[in-house]
Amino acid sequence: MSPVRDEFRRSQVAIGALFFVLGFQYATWVSRVPALKARLDLGEAQIGLLLMTCGIGAAVSFPVVAVLMRRFGSRLLSVLSALALGVILLALSVVPNYPVTLLVLFFDGVAVGCLNVAMNAQGAALEARFERTTMSRLHATFSAGSLLAALLASGVTSATGTLAVHFGLAAALLAVLVVAARPGLLADGPAAAADAVGDAADAVEKKQRRGFVLPTVATLWMGLAMVFGTVTEGAMNDWSALYLKDYVHAGAGLAPMGIAVVSVMMVCARIFADGWRTRFGDGRIVRTGSLLAGLGLALALAVGGVVPTLLGFACVGLGVAAVTPCVYVAAARQGADALSLVAAMGTTGLLAGPAVIGFIAGATSLLWGMAAVAASAAVVSLCATRISWTGRDSAAAPAADVRLAADAS
Repeated sequence: MSPVRDEFRRSQVAIGALFFVLGFQYATWVSRVPALKARLDLGEAQIGLLLMTCGIGAAVSFPVVAVLMRRFGSRLLSVLSALALGVILLALSVVPNYPVTLLVLFFDGVAVGCLNVAMNAQGAALEARFERTTMSRLHATFSAGSLLAALLASGVTSATGTLAVHFGLAAALLAVLVVAARPGLLADGPAAAADAVGDAADAVEKKQRRGFVLPTVATLWMGLAMVFGTVTEGAMNDWSALYLKDYVHAGAGLAPMGIAVVSVMMVCARIFADGWRTRFGDGRIVRTGSLLAGLGLALALAVGGVVPTLLGFACVGLGVAAVTPCVYVAAARQGADALSLVAAMGTTGLLAGPAVIGFIAGATSLLWGMAAVAASAAVVSLCATRISWTGRDSAAAPAADVRLAADAS
């Protein structure tokens, strides 16, 4: 193996660890939402407010992220925010009341927003430096993190119901991963920046000097597709365990497997997503996949039962897996401003959208809340018809566009 290939693989694994950390931490605490609900004696509307608070934290983090990126760079910011997520898990295991839980989850949203931008900046810089696409597989490691977190939650729940034990183990694993990954992350600084973004830096600087630019209609459609796609993905993580336990009446050890099923399908789909995109084009993948997710989940809700429900969850995982990578690529082709806006809308939808599902469930029932998730997936398919995809060329963004993406993130 050549030295260049060795360097690429080393950085790819290190950056992939950041994606894994985010997926693992997120799925760890949402898989124990039933335990938090019972411990703090919360209703579904209060759970929805918890999730909304996390989304608010993510939304308000984006102006802060821009400052932190300039001050610390993506490498240091990704390490600090990833470590913070482990500390937040420890805090959640000992929160004494509902208001403190709200505060902790607000800071969780801020940390998630910081890590999301920093790790995607690392991924985009990796593509630009080595002129190789890798973002889909990096996103697959996010799903892999969610999968391992669900399996760990299932195992720990079967052995003990103590949150401190579960979250302590999870936080320790996160710390080990971050420390091991740090040496392989791409360095920031003038030399690294020049190496990563090349001649595109001047163009980006000129664009930044023009100030704020209103998003185009195409960018707004991409943003809407990202919002509803991440609402679907996030809701499955946040509400699948509770739906299986309270509505389908699955056992406590089986309830976290809803997240596991979704994650398995997403990991498998994202591993092969680049090949599908090359063969069928991004537009067809997003339209067909999101429609499969919506119809599959709707049918599962209508039939009921543990097995049909898990099959419906599998359809969601398979269908929405390629939505985020495809929309990120499309946004990158529109330039830095478009990518920044779409990323912001995506993270906000991932964290705030499930809270809306909680409010719907509180006003009606969790069945109707999950039906809203199915409708959200269908909306993605409609939005995809309004996006100008570039066929097979969209499967691999030009190096210049990726370099702009790196700077935007």
